[in-house]
Amino acid sequence: MTSYDNIEEPLKGEKLIDVWGRRNPRFEKKYEQSVLRVLSTYGVKASETTEAKGKVFGAGYEPMIMAFFIGLYANKRLPLSDDPDDLKGLGQPLMFWGNNGNKLRKTYPRLREYIFDALVAKTDIDWVALDKGEIKVSAIITQLINTMEEYVNYGFSVIEEKLEEDKGYFFSQRAFLDMFMQLTENDVADTIQKTPADNNDVEPL
Repeated sequence: MTSYDNIEEPLKGEKLIDVWGRRNPRFEKKYEQSVLRVLSTYGVKASETTEAKGKVFGAGYEPMIMAFFIGLYANKRLPLSDDPDDLKGLGQPLMFWGNNGNKLRKTYPRLREYIFDALVAKTDIDWVALDKGEIKVSAIITQLINTMEEYVNYGFSVIEEKLEEDKGYFFSQRAFLDMFMQLTENDVADTIQKTPADNNDVEPL
């Protein structure tokens, strides 16, 4: 597969999301066996059809997407290891995520836009400096990727813990949906607790 990581600046007519799409996110190698290969066909050769059966996901980027949203909805990031030997690129640039469909599942390339928008909202970017040319687009993309990798890293830690408790947990059709709903409900509850009481509830002096 062609490597796009060395194309760090927008080509003619491109947007920031296009440059971001050429990146190949990294993950901690320890999750390859405990998460990726358990839930997806990541690393399974085309001839190994038996090994591919019974997986929750197809491509390796699918559990990575789920891990990202777990981190996002929990609003928790976990920095990756500082040791490069502990890290591994997924092997498929973001621009291809969601493009593989089949008889049972349609393609979902639009999801990449949602992920990108979430990263822009959650990353502290100096847009003024970018507009002035004081920082390069590549630096912004690195910030966005770092945010994404840290959300994914937290999500993988949660998935790994769940699998250690119950190996069949994520083989339920509602497993991830229930987890996202719980995280969303917790976020709403936290927001309500932090919201000041309505003025009408204040007793008069």
